[in-house]
Amino acid sequence: MTAGVVVKYDQITPFSRGDGVQTRLMVGKRNADTTPFTTGTTAFPPGSAAPLHSHNCDEQVTILEGQAEALVGGEVMSLGPMDSTFVPANVPHYFRNSGPGRLVILWIYGARDVTRTFTETGETVPHMSARDQV
Repeated sequence: MTAGVVVKYDQITPFSRGDGVQTRLMVGKRNADTTPFTTGTTAFPPGSAAPLHSHNCDEQVTILEGQAEALVGGEVMSLGPMDSTFVPANVPHYFRNSGPGRLVILWIYGARDVTRTFTETGETVPHMSARDQV
């Protein structure tokens, strides 16, 4: 059992997701043996987006910076700083940077082992794997 983990955000190596999108894993199975969840941030340059997709677990997203267009539960909405969403497992959703600056989201998955299924192709990939691109 672990005694805990401290994560220094500026020491996290970004994971490139393509199109200038970068993800940083904060807490997950890679650095916390017993965590029941996975957390991190993703930064989107203007005009970029995560494609329509779903996960094998619940997800909570909070907008930290910028403006987003989000599709959640079949509804498209505009979100700004500190707005939050809850997306149940297997529900298709996306987040798109709709503002002039960068969009930064904080995400929390309710699982250690997270997958992403791209709605357009049906392909399922492990979270933050080489195929987990935007």
